[in-house]
Amino acid sequence: MGYEIIPTILLVLLKTLGIYSTILIIRVLLTWFPNLDMSNPILVNLCAITDPYLNFFRGIIPPLGGLDLSPILAFVVIRVVQGILGNAAALAMGGFQMYG
Repeated sequence: MGYEIIPTILLVLLKTLGIYSTILIIRVLLTWFPNLDMSNPILVNLCAITDPYLNFFRGIIPPLGGLDLSPILAFVVIRVVQGILGNAAALAMGGFQMYG
């Protein structure tokens, strides 16, 4: 089996997490504007992608006194996984570099 594909897979996962993190930030920012028309197809698809992930973290940390900390936990988890994947990709390519 060719192990040379492993760094490529890790880098693709790293880039995918970066894109997802950006989408998640946009979704959280949209919650600050309650008067938005949520029937817009772009917003509907954005919610369909991100809301299950946010709901998962809401199950871990329920809103406390009206303050929803789940997006913060989601961003921290994404950054930790990005760091791990970045370091694993660097090691697989023959070097070590701190990502994050």
